[in-house]
Amino acid sequence: MSQYRTLARFNRWANERIYGCVAELPEPAYREDRGAFFGSVHNTLNHLLVLDRLWRGRLQDTDLGVRSLDQILYDDFEALRAERVLEDDRLIALADGYSEDDLAASLVYESVDGSTYEVPVGLILNTLFNHQTHHRGQVHCLLTQSGITPPPLDILFFTKQFV
Repeated sequence: MSQYRTLARFNRWANERIYGCVAELPEPAYREDRGAFFGSVHNTLNHLLVLDRLWRGRLQDTDLGVRSLDQILYDDFEALRAERVLEDDRLIALADGYSEDDLAASLVYESVDGSTYEVPVGLILNTLFNHQTHHRGQVHCLLTQSGITPPPLDILFFTKQFV
């Protein structure tokens, strides 16, 4: 299995675990601005979905409606959670569909500020999955500050189920 297929499945596994913990938060704690880059747990999780859609749209040459990095796609936790599950399935299908040649090919895209870039598809997938890990780490910390002990999210814990 290519590293991207593994990362896509790890991403889904980690999101399921973190969303399970977030579901335990009372609404005020879920919405509270705690000084993370996007403020609250909700805004951070929403941002992850925004960026996944943005990158997937670029990769599939489809406008998925993302206009800003802090755009609120779903204001309700359960709706956001349901869409996260669907997006993770879409990302798995996307990663599964790439050949080695596809991954080495470059994609030209326009950023939200209008700048144009050309980047290999594999690097975009690395960016997408690394971005998920970065912000999930912030949510992990915010959960800990709220008195909830999130589970380990290291990729080695994910891969242990396969050995």
